[in-house]
Amino acid sequence: MNEEKFFAIISRMKYINRWGLMRNTITENISEHSLETAFIAHVLALYRNVRFKGNVDPQRCALLAMYHDVTEIITGDLPTPVKYYNAEIRAEYDKVEKMAEEKMLSYLPEDLREYYRPLLGHTEEEKELWKLVKAADKLSALIKCVEERQMGNSDFTDAEKSTLEAIHEMNLPEAEEFLKEFMPAYNGTLDKQAAGDDPQRPRWDIS
Repeated sequence: MNEEKFFAIISRMKYINRWGLMRNTITENISEHSLETAFIAHVLALYRNVRFKGNVDPQRCALLAMYHDVTEIITGDLPTPVKYYNAEIRAEYDKVEKMAEEKMLSYLPEDLREYYRPLLGHTEEEKELWKLVKAADKLSALIKCVEERQMGNSDFTDAEKSTLEAIHEMNLPEAEEFLKEFMPAYNGTLDKQAAGDDPQRPRWDIS
């Protein structure tokens, strides 16, 4: 059999750091970000089904989120201000992303490629899931901004504000639910998160 490179290449996601133009207290790579995005995308899909009478597949949504940044192994993580500077740059970057998708697919055995194609590129059939993945991606970015602020890094102040505004502009009730229910806890310390409503309860006391 041929030596296939797909998963060996994917393993290198941990070497590609995000927020390249920012001063980071703790660096975040795209492997870490992809897993967090998958966690969030899964609960957004559950929100869709449980609270908003939707009918989407939470597991599929999480899977799409896991793979949503895989092409950055080839393209790198282009900073958002550059990627969206104007329509021309965005259009050219879309072409580069498409080329990167094909390159990644070429690292797979031929009989598996069509199963991975929808994971690496957005499809019309799964556009509702991709909207949730995009929201999860933004929420993960917001969490990073909050964490940096919590550590006293003011370099993320404007990014936090603009990311929160971008989430609101998506007009997704699932994202608003996450902001309301889960985001406040990110402003707490570990002791507060573990203790819940009782500040006297020892950390990790689950009784």
